[in-house]
Amino acid sequence: MDFAPAPAVREALVRCAQEDVGYPAWDGRPEEIPLRAAFAERMRERYGWVLDPAHVREFTDINQGLQAVLAVTTGPGDGVAVHTPTYPPFLATVTGMERRLISVPYVRRDDGWVFDADRLERELADRGCRVLLLVNPHNPTGRVLSRPELEGLAELACRYDLLVIADEIHADLVHGSHRHIPFGSLSPEVAARTVTLTSATKAFNVPGVRCAVAHVGAAEVRAALASPTHLYGEPNTFGVAATLAAWREGDSWLAQLRPVLERNAELVRAELPSGIGYTPPQGSFLAWLDCRSLDLPTDPYTFFLEKARVLLNDGRTFGPGGEGFVRLNFGTSPTVLREILERMRSAVG
Repeated sequence: MDFAPAPAVREALVRCAQEDVGYPAWDGRPEEIPLRAAFAERMRERYGWVLDPAHVREFTDINQGLQAVLAVTTGPGDGVAVHTPTYPPFLATVTGMERRLISVPYVRRDDGWVFDADRLERELADRGCRVLLLVNPHNPTGRVLSRPELEGLAELACRYDLLVIADEIHADLVHGSHRHIPFGSLSPEVAARTVTLTSATKAFNVPGVRCAVAHVGAAEVRAALASPTHLYGEPNTFGVAATLAAWREGDSWLAQLRPVLERNAELVRAELPSGIGYTPPQGSFLAWLDCRSLDLPTDPYTFFLEKARVLLNDGRTFGPGGEGFVRLNFGTSPTVLREILERMRSAVG
């Protein structure tokens, strides 16, 4: 996003730079890393999810966490079910690690983005699967799954003995009346087969601090990640300080940010060029734009880059279902966003 981080986060980083860049107090004692208790505290306060801080682990980012978990729980050829289109690095991880991608497509209807649960069950029964990679809130569509939908996925995970890796990094950016429900909070049985990945970096706009956490509910996965002890590194002082400040002192800043994003999502709807399909996201700062009905001389990513000088994300990189789409980041000022949309309208004509 274009917004400066919360003052508490900036102050915490300055303090680190001025006062303490030596070995952290928890060096050699990962059980004392303060992120673990802070994450448990935040889950309890925001979502009513009571978890054991001893089950929390740290990673450099979400992608490292995903790769580490897949490395210790799956092998080449194992099936990984993913709602598509999806975040490109996740696709690169699944295919690059030679796991078998099982695509569960989101489909845009009049009432929003949905997926076919019956199709997912058929895929699980026919093709076999080891892992469900659940991205909720979903990137790129911004869909926030309801409790009944999550409970349906949980029932399938239990029936087919799936490990669920839940990327919930956009959880703090849910809009309006929608509510994020951590997948691991559904029941102790579900938590025991779930690894929840999250970070303060998206909501608080500090991706450069490279810090993420995972609640590893599955005991066998915790054991597998425990050795060798330094294979996945340790969190850095700046990342821990920024994350603690965000989670413990940044919510007033977040409360000011969220209405701005909600208004921007509606501004996209109001001023988007005619012919582009768009369902405002239920969470995140991303707009997933359907350009398939436009009569363009080339793909929409190239067209808007060359004709409008607007750099979007190419939908093709998001895998199955991304052809003919682009992703727009509206985490900016209304002035800049209007300029983007005006350039796109002028390019379309």
